[in-house]
Amino acid sequence: MNDRNCARWPAVADRFYPANPQILANDIQKMTPTGSSPQKAFAVVAPHAGYIYSGAVAAESFARVHIPETVIILGPNHHGQGAPIAISTQPWQMPLGQVPIDTSIATALLAACPHIVADEVAHRCEHSLEVQVPFLQMRQPNLAIVPIVISHISLPLCLEVGAAIATVIANAGKDILIVASSDMTHYEPRAAANKKDHYALKKLADMDPAILYHSVLDYNISMCGIIPVTIALIAAKALGATTTELVRYSDSGMISGDSSQVVGYAGVIIS
Repeated sequence: MNDRNCARWPAVADRFYPANPQILANDIQKMTPTGSSPQKAFAVVAPHAGYIYSGAVAAESFARVHIPETVIILGPNHHGQGAPIAISTQPWQMPLGQVPIDTSIATALLAACPHIVADEVAHRCEHSLEVQVPFLQMRQPNLAIVPIVISHISLPLCLEVGAAIATVIANAGKDILIVASSDMTHYEPRAAANKKDHYALKKLADMDPAILYHSVLDYNISMCGIIPVTIALIAAKALGATTTELVRYSDSGMISGDSSQVVGYAGVIIS
């Protein structure tokens, strides 16, 4: 299935990450720490900036968890295109090889929640899910994904979507990991970003999706993936999650050298 009409092709290869498969694989290997003992988790929060900035945080986070053959990836809609909660049902043609959709899980989600719709337009230009896929491919050769891009939605709708995801996973009879794609504070001085981000991360650690959702909005924390993270937390809690672990926090200034306008990055395991 290499026809561009029946596969979703990369939107940000050679911009956010290398399009050359050998270079891409080598870069991910270099960023991935050795000696980690992967644990079973319900969900992972990982950043989605260019690999030079946030790749090490993402690589370390994924190295710490077992990556099953099916991964549901939730990401924010940066472009405002397509349906508010849009699932992709086409295979994804990536530099490291084509990744199939887990059609049984995608179909179950479409049936479980009427607000989730099949829509490729929302995915066409969106990078927040795409940048996660090579990390997953490197750790799971039999990877199948269920990509869902989400606009800003209400807390009650987050609760409905999270409950649907949890029900589908519980009924699937196999391991499924949720990946919530999010960067943290955008373009603020390091001290301010660090303070806001660790406030949000503390609310995430408290395992209360409503408080997390409202805290990020009330305190103007520009965490672009607050909706995916909230939904992931709702689903993970319904499946039995009781704790979070901050794997690593960093910001763009660590690479650029500019601490006056940073973007924060966090890797979190929900288990």
